[in-house]
Amino acid sequence: MPFGHDMVHSLATVVDLINTSPATGGPDRLTDLRELGEFVERHQVSGVGELCSSDLNQVRAAREAFHKVFTAPDQATAVIRLNTLLSETRITPRLTEHDGHPLHVHYFAPGASVGEHLSADLGVALAHLLVEGEWERLRTCSAPDCDNVFVDESRNRSRVYCDSRTCGNRMHVAAYRARRRA
Repeated sequence: MPFGHDMVHSLATVVDLINTSPATGGPDRLTDLRELGEFVERHQVSGVGELCSSDLNQVRAAREAFHKVFTAPDQATAVIRLNTLLSETRITPRLTEHDGHPLHVHYFAPGASVGEHLSADLGVALAHLLVEGEWERLRTCSAPDCDNVFVDESRNRSRVYCDSRTCGNRMHVAAYRARRRA
């Protein structure tokens, strides 16, 4: 996928945000302000002030809305779900350079909460992906015990596991052992 740094970064951030949810089969990894702060720092979310409990609630709500976009049964439903999320977000596009990154566009309004910030920037990244006709790249892991989401960035859209080193390797070893027993 020929996307710029900010697009790739936003897609990775939305995937990581969704995968903090217990809806993906693991524990909730966004339960308090400390975990939210670590997420913000890990993903270099700029322009965020001091975090409060309302920020945590907004980000968790955005996380679930993004999960519904990824798990939509078809592109039309994904578009409706993403439009709903974006309609609740103040968006103010502006060019910026920061933290050593090249010129790119931020979509969140000045003074926006971290929840609005993530909804705007990550929502617009997903919108661009849908506009490019790449909805099928939004995937859920095919391993039977994993519901993590990911963006398939392979050229031929053939990726089926969220991580080839964990889920992919585990499934390949299981298939190998099954063949050996047969």
